Amino acid sequence: MADAFERWLEAERDQLPLWLPVMLGSGITLWFLLPSRADWQIGVLVALSIGLGCAAVGRYGRAARSLGVAALAVALGIGLIWWRSERVAHPVLQRPTIATFVARVERIEPLPARDLVRFRLAPLAVNARPDASGRPLPVLPKHLRINLATVDVPAGLGPGAVLRLSARLLPPPEPSVPGAYDYARTAWFDGIGATGRGFAPVTIVAPGRPSILPGLRADLSGHIQARAGGGGAGGIAAALATGDQGSIPLADTEAMRRSGLAHLLSVSGLHITAAVAATMIVVTRLLALIPWLALRWRLPLVAGAAGALVAIGYTMLTGAEVPTIRSCVAALCVLIALALGREALTLRLVAAGALVVLLLYPESLAGPSFQLSFAAVVAIIAWNDHPGIRALVAPREEPRLNRVARGIGALLLTGLVVEAALLPISLYHFQKAGIYGAVANICAIPLTTFVIMPLEAAALLFDTIGLGAPLWWATRMSLELLLWIARTTAAIPGSVAPLPAMPGGAFAAMAIGGIWIALWRTHWRRLGIVPFVIGAAWAIATPAPDLLVTGDGRHVAIRTRAGDVALLRDRTGDYTADMLAQGGGVAGLPVLWSDQRDARCSRDLCMAVRTVGARRWTVLATRSAYAVPIEDLVRACAAADIVISDRWLPRRCRPRWLRLDRTTLARTGGVAITLPRPSIWSTVASHHSPSIRTVRTQGDAHPWITPVDPRQRRAKRWHRSDRRQRANVQS
Repeated sequence: MADAFERWLEAERDQLPLWLPVMLGSGITLWFLLPSRADWQIGVLVALSIGLGCAAVGRYGRAARSLGVAALAVALGIGLIWWRSERVAHPVLQRPTIATFVARVERIEPLPARDLVRFRLAPLAVNARPDASGRPLPVLPKHLRINLATVDVPAGLGPGAVLRLSARLLPPPEPSVPGAYDYARTAWFDGIGATGRGFAPVTIVAPGRPSILPGLRADLSGHIQARAGGGGAGGIAAALATGDQGSIPLADTEAMRRSGLAHLLSVSGLHITAAVAATMIVVTRLLALIPWLALRWRLPLVAGAAGALVAIGYTMLTGAEVPTIRSCVAALCVLIALALGREALTLRLVAAGALVVLLLYPESLAGPSFQLSFAAVVAIIAWNDHPGIRALVAPREEPRLNRVARGIGALLLTGLVVEAALLPISLYHFQKAGIYGAVANICAIPLTTFVIMPLEAAALLFDTIGLGAPLWWATRMSLELLLWIARTTAAIPGSVAPLPAMPGGAFAAMAIGGIWIALWRTHWRRLGIVPFVIGAAWAIATPAPDLLVTGDGRHVAIRTRAGDVALLRDRTGDYTADMLAQGGGVAGLPVLWSDQRDARCSRDLCMAVRTVGARRWTVLATRSAYAVPIEDLVRACAAADIVISDRWLPRRCRPRWLRLDRTTLARTGGVAITLPRPSIWSTVASHHSPSIRTVRTQGDAHPWITPVDPRQRRAKRWHRSDRRQRANVQS
């Protein structure tokens, strides 16, 4: 068996380096999964022990050396993300507050579609209003994210300006329910310590110094929207050139998302590739017209250098966001490979790009952007490297119609493979995925790459001499066609497949299976089908939660007999309603508890009955801020299985199974409850209780969950060193 294993590794030796970023990412993932510092230390020590042990016996075979390198990469991943989280440590607001402060503007993001402007601010001075309890005033974090109504933004405001304003500030929100978006984690690595809404008056204390790139980006976005027309066409045209998506109407954004075309709106690999390719073609053609240069210089190298400059400049122009930086790094790797005479698009190149990104931004691994982009590229390259696909697309002597049909068939197959690779990621992060995205992308990607972006670039170029109007008309018509594709696809019944929040184990199994299939080349790659199928079956078999409770206890959603999601409060914001419907695996709009036949609601309380199998579960929830007579509340609690409230409940309120009040929810965060279904296991087991998933877990020491002010950390270290010095003096 050892010899057979060695022969297999020998046959796959060209593929072994591809696993280096995978193992580095595994270490980063372990850090996110393990809860406490002791667990992180144990993980690093175990990985180092395995790596050093394998290094000691590595001369006996490739297996030991490969395992040793993999273990050391895992240890490096844990240490890297741990170091990164400590390096970006910053104060985080602990409780809501209203403050009047002076701050410097670091970034401005207009959102015309929502009539808002989003600011990233660095406070300079603060005057917080004390609360009724007389608690000490909070210290504002170093960086804030504030939304202001467009009408409240002073004219001439730019980056670097100093403002005086008032705002209601909140700590960065954690997921409202299990499986929802975790902005607190993103804000921690982005340095944001509080979010909120500002209100007038807003005064400019000192004007900002002129900044070339932000001003150029804003001016370019305004020019494009004015020339390409208003509405979705102008907003998408601006997004393609500058990355500014704030002008796209919400309806068009939702249509692009439901049709699987939302990736076209963010500046990513597609846009960087198109810009670099167009630059290389133009530079090569122009320089080839000069015989002296064509005979003495290697024009592809010169064109590649020009493409690299365009990629870097485009990245800086669009704001240098992490996805754009990742795409720029990948484009530079391709250009370097071309300059060295190597094959440009290979899995080794993708692995090198992933390694660079993980070393610079290890936290990006947990986000859907990193996973979707690299999964798509790996799926495309691995699929087209298959011998059968190579034979399908290989040039041959045949009629033109057959060649075109074969190319379209290969493109459609590639689109289906990419959709299959991206489907688990979309379902895990967003609880829904587009069904017809492959067909929509086959039409939309060539339209965007070969028609819209060249027309827009030519229109901008001809605007310098005042002749861009015809090209802008063609650009607007092309963008309307793109929007028609998105709206038509999104309107097809069943265009979006909803699924309840996927268990992390199911997603991990599918990820392991997909990576195994993509990276190996021998027949052993087929073993990856096993974990992929197990993970898919696990995800499909996971029932939707019967009860969702947000972390503040104000919003509760219960599943009805018809499979809909019913909301406790009649007045629930659109964002919260969409989030609860998404968490419940429902594509439609939620309904109301008070409209259900098996529910009884008053202005202050709601009681509903949920029947699962042969068991009736009674759920009681408070729905107003008014106190209920204590004796009535105690009797209602005794008749209920589950009681939920956004305030403290008296001790005599004792439901039959679970009580979720403010004290409990402060420890658990949002809660998802799945009631037991009748099954073979439930008949065998003596007790089958509901399953509960919570946002917070006991003992979780990740810094965005239990943030510690860096100043307190430094003070603790100073006190420890001071105690040591006193002990030394005494001894």
